[in-house]
Amino acid sequence: MTAAPFPLFADLRNRTVLVVGGGAVAERKVEALLQAGALPQVGSLDLNEGLGRWLEEGRIRWRVGAFREDWLDEAWLVIAATDDSAVNRQVYEAATARRILANVVDDAELCSFHSPAVVQRGLLQVAISSGGGAPMLARHVRRQLETLLDDSLGTLAELLTRQREAIRARFPNMALRRRFFDRLLAGPLPRLLRQRLDATQAETYLRELLAAESQTEEKPDSAMGSVVLVGAGPGDPGLVTLNALRAMNEADVILHDRLVSPEVLRLARRDATRIEVGKSAGRHSMSQDQIHALMLEHARHGKRVVRLKGGDPFVFGRGGEELEFLRAHQVPFEVVPGITAAVACAAYAGIPLTHRDHAQSLRLVTAHCKDSLDTVDWRALAQDKQTLAVYMGVAGLGQLREKLLLAGISPHLPFALVENGSRPQQRVVAGTLDSLAESALHHRVQSPALLILGEVAALADSLHWFGAAPLPMPGQALDSQHSHNLGAPTLPQAA
Repeated sequence: MTAAPFPLFADLRNRTVLVVGGGAVAERKVEALLQAGALPQVGSLDLNEGLGRWLEEGRIRWRVGAFREDWLDEAWLVIAATDDSAVNRQVYEAATARRILANVVDDAELCSFHSPAVVQRGLLQVAISSGGGAPMLARHVRRQLETLLDDSLGTLAELLTRQREAIRARFPNMALRRRFFDRLLAGPLPRLLRQRLDATQAETYLRELLAAESQTEEKPDSAMGSVVLVGAGPGDPGLVTLNALRAMNEADVILHDRLVSPEVLRLARRDATRIEVGKSAGRHSMSQDQIHALMLEHARHGKRVVRLKGGDPFVFGRGGEELEFLRAHQVPFEVVPGITAAVACAAYAGIPLTHRDHAQSLRLVTAHCKDSLDTVDWRALAQDKQTLAVYMGVAGLGQLREKLLLAGISPHLPFALVENGSRPQQRVVAGTLDSLAESALHHRVQSPALLILGEVAALADSLHWFGAAPLPMPGQALDSQHSHNLGAPTLPQAA
């Protein structure tokens, strides 16, 4: 079995590093060395534009000509970055003879050290190496880590560096110091930094915590936890934001809606407690008061709670009510927005919600029950050149149609019902308003489904790209000649 390289981080500040080569590859290596505070010397016949600029600025030294062994006299490290394999080998062998670590770019056999793929957040660095044998794999892992590590970790690393001696003095015992860090990093400090508050607030919190902590016994975890309202999007896990992914991976408890897809839930921390709290017609439901009580209970036990909602918490997600409850009970909270159903379903159905020719405004409407239908401003919804995105169950489509027709909307206005938008089982049913209820019944449309009404809905026929083509209203195939590249759309007629 081949031995893995020994990992280390080298302090190159004010130390000479020789880079042999004057092209683009050498420039990239020199840039990284400058960021590390090194003193690069570049050996080559010519310099490219970037290296020449650094030479003029006095940031590098140029050794002009072909490689000579005396260039190694001052070097701590050597990088060979020429396009001549014989020169690269000569550099490696000369450095090795002097016991100087050397790297030949893209030649793992001629390397006594490797440059890893790096994820950097200020002072915090994560280096990934395959020993030079599979650099693309290392880069792939780096991209994954880039999504998981928040930028605020850099600020946290700087804060802990400034307070390092104070922490060591307060906790000379390693076991007590480790427990202190466990409580510190599981507490509100990372959240304070993510919220981009004044850095002095985070430093003050750390100092106060140091002053209050006992060195002799471990306190029970009685500190208040926190709640993050997270938008899970419409179901496609690829639409989950980086901040949502980080929150789900830090959660102790996840309170999730019924419509959060299994694929999204699989992205969450494996050992988190998961509780389904979704409300739906015809099923056992958890009341909003019960959801509030659960959030408070777990937060009071010091837990990091994620309230995971389909779509966006602030678009018909009752996120405002939940924040008001948390504020009233002094529970710290954050909000991570998600892609709301109207945006996602329209995009995956090929329907632009706004269009210069067909829709200059967008209205988001909920009509999931009789009470909400009675409070809608139907006259406003009947205006021309707008798109209506209706969040609702499919059971009330007949009543919704009658309200819209009475308000003056044309019976020939196009609609698109998007069922399971963005998910593999997505279906789109298209037609005109007068056939809305019958079309949904004929195709057995089920929740979750979003209704899009407006001229733009007719574009689903020609612009669909995800899943199957739209299903027509009963007794009529969609006009495959709908072309909206020129002028106004040709709207499908009533059956």
